[in-house]
Amino acid sequence: MLETLEKPALLEPLALNKLNVSEIQKFIPHRYPFLLIDRVTEHEPGKYIEGYKNISINEQLFQGHFPGNPLYPGVLQLESIAQLGAVLVGAMPEGQGKIGVFLGIDNARFRKMVVPGDRMDIKVELLKLKRSIGKFTGEITVNEELVCEAEMMFAITERGAREK
Repeated sequence: MLETLEKPALLEPLALNKLNVSEIQKFIPHRYPFLLIDRVTEHEPGKYIEGYKNISINEQLFQGHFPGNPLYPGVLQLESIAQLGAVLVGAMPEGQGKIGVFLGIDNARFRKMVVPGDRMDIKVELLKLKRSIGKFTGEITVNEELVCEAEMMFAITERGAREK
């Protein structure tokens, strides 16, 4: 007798408004000290997501970047955008239970310095997603002033997968 396989249930997009840091960790594998999003504040499934990261003088990186003149590194600003983008994609049916990885960064610009005491407000907008390859744009503002912007390409892959 032939066994019949049930079709897997179709995944629905998840609405993620107002996620705290513990809930964010369900979507991305990053943990302290490399989890660079504190909260999701707004989300439209498959379109955009907003959140923030508070910058504290207590962060270990300020011991070396730079003593007497602490600046939050641009590369970590880009990583915050990428992590929030990964949460956006992780809530989509195509990304549930998977992980997003960088493929490229275009048009990255740093407009102003980010320093301890700042709150980086982050917005990511999905531009396109075809199969497992996509592109989004992200920006960071501090006190409503643009400090960082970039376009990022990504791939959706299985968690723990890597090339041999």
